[in-house]
Amino acid sequence: MTRFGTALRLLACVLAFAVLVGPQWLSLRLGRGRVAAHLPTWFHRLFLALFSVRVTQSGTPPAVGEPALVLANHVSWLDILVLGSLRPLSFVAKSEIAGWPLVGLLARLQRTIFIDRARRAATADVNAALAERLAEGDLIVLFAEGTTGDGTRLLPFRSSLVGAARAAIDAETNSHTRIRLQPLAIAYPRRNGMAVTRSERPDIAWYGDMDLAPHLSVFLSGGPIDVHVVWGEPIPVESGTDRKRATAMAEARVRAALRRNRSGRPEHTQPQPAGGLTSAAGLRSELA
Repeated sequence: MTRFGTALRLLACVLAFAVLVGPQWLSLRLGRGRVAAHLPTWFHRLFLALFSVRVTQSGTPPAVGEPALVLANHVSWLDILVLGSLRPLSFVAKSEIAGWPLVGLLARLQRTIFIDRARRAATADVNAALAERLAEGDLIVLFAEGTTGDGTRLLPFRSSLVGAARAAIDAETNSHTRIRLQPLAIAYPRRNGMAVTRSERPDIAWYGDMDLAPHLSVFLSGGPIDVHVVWGEPIPVESGTDRKRATAMAEARVRAALRRNRSGRPEHTQPQPAGGLTSAAGLRSELA
C-alpha cells in the first residue's frame, strides 16, 4: 500500500469518525439505544474493509440479547476492531487506556469497563459493574490472559473477574437463571494469502515493549490479513459454579481452538459480509 493510499484510507476513517461520534455520544447521553450499540460496529467494519483485514468466524456465538462474558486470547490491538466488527459488544480494559489520545475516547464510546489494577478494591468494583451489565443482557469481552502475546502460545487465564457472571445471576435486574461464559479464540493465520510464520508474528501482534509507530508502519504496508474467530462451546454459569474451574475450562477450549487453527483452516467458517461491511439492507435488519 502506497503512502498516498494509506493517507486516503486514514482520512476516510477520520471522516467516518467525525460523522458518527456525535450521534454515538448523544445516544449514550440519552440512554442505551440501538444507535449507540451499532455505530461502533459499523466503524470497525469500515476500518477493516479499508485496510484489507478479512474476518471469518466459526462456532455458535451467543444469541442477540443473551448475556455472556467472553473469555478471549489477546494478540494485537486489531483484536478490538475484529471483535467489535462482529456484533455490538463492550470490553474490559486497564484504566490507563481511558487517558490515551483518541483510543481512550473510542473505548468510552463503546462503553468499555475500565479496571484500575493499582487499587486493591478495583476487582470488586469491576465485578459489580460487570454483573450489572450482564444482568442487562450485554455481551462483554474480557481478554483473560491480562496482556497481549505473540500468538504463539496461550498464557494462563485469570479468573478474578469471572465471578461477575455468577454475581449477575443474583442481581435484582436479572431475569436469567444462568449466564453464558463464552470461550473465544482469535488467530491470524495468513497474510497476503500465505501462512504467517513465527518470525512474521510481530508484524501483526503488538506485545511487550514494542514501539507502536514502527509496528503500525509495518501493518499498513504489509498487505491483506486473514483473521479467524472461533466461538467455542459455551460454559453455563449458575449460582453455584466454581469460577476457577469454569475459567480453566474456557482456557482449555481456547487452547484447543488455536491448536486447530495452526494445523490448517477450520471447517465451516462463516465469512463476514464482503469487504467487512454489511449492505444497507443488512444494517437496517440489525436495527429492526
